[in-house]
Amino acid sequence: MKRIPFTACKALMLTLLLNFLVGLSAFSQLQEPVKWSFKSSRINDTIAELQFIAKIDPNWHVYSQQVPPDGPKPTVFTFDKPKGFQLVGKVKEPKPHEEYDEMFEVKVGFFPLQATFTQTIKIQSNKPVKVSGEVEFQACDDKSCIVDTRPFSFDIGGSKTYVAALAPSGIDPAKAKTVDTVAAAKAESGKVLSSAPKSSAPVDDGKTPLWLFFLIAFAAGLVAILTPCVFPMIPMTVSYFMKSGSNGKVQASIYGLAIIAIYTLFGTVIAVLFGAEFSNWISTHWIPNVLFFLIFVIFAASFFGYFEITMPNWLVNKSVSAEDKGGTVGTVFMALTLVLVSFSCTGPIVGTILVQSVGGQILKPVIGMLGFSLAFAIPFTLFALFPQWLNKMPKSGGWLNSVKVVLGFIELAFALKFLNVPDQTYHWGILDREVYLGFWIVIFTMMGFYLLGKIRFPHDNDYPVVKSFPRLLLIVATFAFVIYLVPGLWGAPLKGISGWLPPMETQDFDITAIVRENSGSGGAETKGNIAGTPKYLNTALKLPHGLKGYFDYDEALKASKILNKPLFVDFTGHGCTNCREMENRVWSDPRVLKRFRENFVMVALYVDDKVIEMPKDDWYTNKAGREVKLLGKKNTEIQIEKFGANAQPYYVILDGDGNLLVPPHAYDLDIASYIKFLDDGVLEYNKKNEIK
Repeated sequence: MKRIPFTACKALMLTLLLNFLVGLSAFSQLQEPVKWSFKSSRINDTIAELQFIAKIDPNWHVYSQQVPPDGPKPTVFTFDKPKGFQLVGKVKEPKPHEEYDEMFEVKVGFFPLQATFTQTIKIQSNKPVKVSGEVEFQACDDKSCIVDTRPFSFDIGGSKTYVAALAPSGIDPAKAKTVDTVAAAKAESGKVLSSAPKSSAPVDDGKTPLWLFFLIAFAAGLVAILTPCVFPMIPMTVSYFMKSGSNGKVQASIYGLAIIAIYTLFGTVIAVLFGAEFSNWISTHWIPNVLFFLIFVIFAASFFGYFEITMPNWLVNKSVSAEDKGGTVGTVFMALTLVLVSFSCTGPIVGTILVQSVGGQILKPVIGMLGFSLAFAIPFTLFALFPQWLNKMPKSGGWLNSVKVVLGFIELAFALKFLNVPDQTYHWGILDREVYLGFWIVIFTMMGFYLLGKIRFPHDNDYPVVKSFPRLLLIVATFAFVIYLVPGLWGAPLKGISGWLPPMETQDFDITAIVRENSGSGGAETKGNIAGTPKYLNTALKLPHGLKGYFDYDEALKASKILNKPLFVDFTGHGCTNCREMENRVWSDPRVLKRFRENFVMVALYVDDKVIEMPKDDWYTNKAGREVKLLGKKNTEIQIEKFGANAQPYYVILDGDGNLLVPPHAYDLDIASYIKFLDDGVLEYNKKNEIK
C-alpha cells in the first residue's frame, strides 16, 4: 500500500474540515421569507370556508394566481382527492399590486407583507371532514427569488346537528366542534423552489424608487428653466418684486411656494384620476401606450419648433387680470400665469414626468410634480432674495432654443419605449431589436449633426458652429453614444441600456451566435467537457454563450469522474432575472468563459421547470411521501437537501463524488471575485487528486 506523506494527511484533514464548515454555512442559507397559517370555519351545516394566510417578510412579495403565460410562476393551490366535500369555485385572492416587468414585458401581480386566499367548500355530511393538499408559491426580493411548497391540512368540525347529537352521549361538544384550525406550516422537505423575475421591492408599485424619481423630476425642473419660455422671465419677475420694497422678498417667497403648490396640486389630480385601478390597463394595453407614443412625438415636434402647445388665451388673460388684486392673492395668480405662459416649453417635460408615473401609482405623480416644481421655483425665489446675482446670469439667446431641440430628440427616443410595450405584448413584430436600435442611431446621429450646426429647425438662429465648450462635450458624448449603439445591430448585448431595448430573442441577425454555431467551437468532444449525449438536450433547457454541459445532476457527476474534471453546478431558473444578469455580465467575460470551457464539467439545474418529466425509471418518492416525476422538482430537492439553499442563482463546485470543494457562490457581479471562486475550485480539486 502506498504511504501517504504527512503533508498530504494535513491537506486531507484541512479539506475535510473545509467541507464540514462549508456544509454548516450552506445550510444556514435556507430562506423562509413567507410564513403560512391555515384557518377554517363552517359558514353553515353544508358550507365551510378555508383561509390560506401568507405573512411576508418586508421587501419580499408573493405572486398572484393569475400571471401571463410568459411571466413568473403563479401561486397554485393543489387539493388532495376530496373525501366528504367538494370544492366550490376556485381559490379567491385579494386584489394584487401590479407592475410592468421589463424582462417578461408583461404586467405581473404580487402581494407584499400579507395576503389571505380563501376557498369555499361544500360539505356532504354532518360529520367532521379533513381537507389537505399543498400550496406552491413564489417569493422575491430585490436580490433573490424562491418558490416553495407548503403542505396544508384543515380539520373541519361537524355541523351543529352533529354536535348536538353528541352532547347526550357525554362527549364534550367543544371538542367535537372544531371552528378554527391554525397551523404554522414549516417546510421540511419536498419544497419546490424557483427563480422568478427580479423586481424591485414594492415602492409605490413602480420600478423606480420614489426618491430617485423625485431626483429625476427635480433635474427635469432645472432643465425646464433653460428653455426660451422660462429663462427670460426670471429677470422680469425678479424686477417686479424688487419694486415692491421691503415686502418684495416675502412676496417672492410666496411666489415660489405658489408655483410648487400649483404643480403639486396638478400631480394630485392626476393621481386621483389615474390611480391604482387603471394600473394594468395603462401599463400593458396597446391603446394608452400608443397614445403615449403619439403624445411624445407631438411633444418632440413642438420642441423642434413646428408648432407651439399653448394654453387657451382666455385662461391666460383671466389669470393676468387677477394679478391686479395685489397682495398674496395677486402673487399666487402671478405664479399661475407663469405656469400657463411657459406651458409650451414646460408642458412636454411635465407630460413626460406624468406619463412615467400614471401606471397606477398614487404617490408618483405627486412626488414627480413636487420635485419638478421645487427646481422650477428655486431660481425665481433665490434671485428675488439676492438680486445682485442677476448680474452673473448668462444672456438669453439662441442657445435656449438649442436646449428645446435637444429635448425634442430625447422625447422622440423615449417615444419608442412606449411603442415597444404593446409591440412585444401583442407580438406585432414592428420593433425588433435591430429596428429599435436603427431608430435610436438615426435620432442621436441627427442630434449630433444638429449640435454641429449642420441641421436647422424653424426657430434656430445662425450661429458659429461649436460656440461653447459644453456644446463640444455634448457633441462628443452624442456621437460616442451612437458608436456604442452600432454593434447592437449585429447582436452586441449593450448592457448599459439593455433595459430600454427589446429582448435579444427579437434580434434577427446575431453575428455572435452565428459565428459560434458555425465555428465548431461548440463540439462536445473537442471541448472535453461532455461524455456521451446529455439527457434533455433537445428541450428548452440551455447553457448560455454556446457552453456545453448537462441538465441532470446524476449524469453530470458521472461525467465529472469520467473526464476527471470538477463539476460546476448552476442552480438556475427560466424566469430568474439575476441568473440572466450574471450570465450576461459575468459569464460573458472571456476569462470566465475560458475557464468554463477548459476546466469544468457543467450542469444547469433548472429548479422552476414544470414541464419536463424524467424517464419513468428515474421517478422516486421524496421524504414527504410524494412521488417526484418532474425534473424541476428533483433539482429543487437537490439544492435544499444537499446544499441547504433555496434561492437562485446559486453556484457550487464539486468533485465526482458530490463533495463541496469551495464555499458556494451566489449573485455577485464582481468578475474578479467570480474568477477566484472558479480558480479556487480547480485548485482544491487538483489537491484532492494529488492526495489520492
